[in-house]
Amino acid sequence: MNPRECPGLKKRCKHRGIQPSLRVRRSFTRRRIKDTVYLQNNLKNQYMTGKFRFTFGPWNIHEGADPFGPAVRRSVKFSEKLTLYKKLGFDGVQFHDDDAVPDMNDQTPQQIINKAKDLKKELDDHGLTAEFVAPRLWEDERTIDGGYTSNDDECRKYATERSKRAIDIANSIGTDLLVLWLAREGTYIREAKDSKVAIDRLVNAINLMLEYDPKVRVCIEPKPNEPMDHAYIPTTGHAIALSLLCTDPQRVGVNIESAHAILAGLDPSDEMGFALSFGKLWTVHLNDQNGLKFDQDKSFGSVDLRRAFNQVRILDKHGYGNNGEWVGLDVKAMRTQKQDVSTKHLSNSRTIFLKLLEVSRNIDEKKMDSLIGTRNYEELDLLIMNHLLGMSDSKS
Repeated sequence: MNPRECPGLKKRCKHRGIQPSLRVRRSFTRRRIKDTVYLQNNLKNQYMTGKFRFTFGPWNIHEGADPFGPAVRRSVKFSEKLTLYKKLGFDGVQFHDDDAVPDMNDQTPQQIINKAKDLKKELDDHGLTAEFVAPRLWEDERTIDGGYTSNDDECRKYATERSKRAIDIANSIGTDLLVLWLAREGTYIREAKDSKVAIDRLVNAINLMLEYDPKVRVCIEPKPNEPMDHAYIPTTGHAIALSLLCTDPQRVGVNIESAHAILAGLDPSDEMGFALSFGKLWTVHLNDQNGLKFDQDKSFGSVDLRRAFNQVRILDKHGYGNNGEWVGLDVKAMRTQKQDVSTKHLSNSRTIFLKLLEVSRNIDEKKMDSLIGTRNYEELDLLIMNHLLGMSDSKS
């Protein structure tokens, strides 16, 4: 069935994080053109209707250690990190489960819930909102061979139970979104696991989460490799296909990270457009990547500004954020940054996003349509480049 024709999707189009059908989106866009917010902004382009709020995770403020050298900056306490969010222009916080409740493996389910509720009060005091919780399965010795796809029954049980605790934390801090980065769900050698069985196990694990909490939404974050040599869910298409095998596909979506798409040899904006067409783009991890290397998590737009521009444009063009979605960053400071400027990667990434948003919204859409209609893509290319360079249309 075409997802645009799905009656269930149309009924749930106002659900937080669910993109409406094409027909509903068009109607919604027409209504948004009249919205006073956009009129007050005096935008040239009234067809861009995104609404953007920003998040990052506490791990994005770090000490600068890498596989080849130790930490070069002091640790910043979690409570101190929370004080920085608003100062940097961020309203939401991403969490791993043990960011929210450290040492959770040593605590009972009720103790975990109680500590998560304490965290919710702390977030409220800072005027912050939890965007999502992600179970950190890749560091435990029981997930050496994967969590959900492990060949060991007990290890798979641990992964599922840990995910349920992450759902408890999410409920306690006020979010219904669970992000699954399937870090070790793959192989180093093909013969180690049966790929068909592995997919069945992933579906079963997600189904158990959906059954555990009828309101939770599970968001898959695909990545082609690292730490595993080959991941079972390497791309957005794989993640969406997996969601359709689950008992409630409408509660399984995608988190697209720019660098992960680039590592797969794909364009992040195309991946986002693909997910938007299925109504399954529920969050993003924006960053940048210098070629097919390790996952670099560079500041957004710092490598390829035009690639960043197209990510901003596709989100804005299709009303991202109007159903409660956040713009998440997953960026790391350069190891060379000194302590007093060790959060510039966060503020810079947000600034670049907003500047590119302004560029996109001030492009002459009629001129673009004319160039597209006449198939004059060389002139269209120059038009875009002139805008990115800050040159007026008359110079193109």
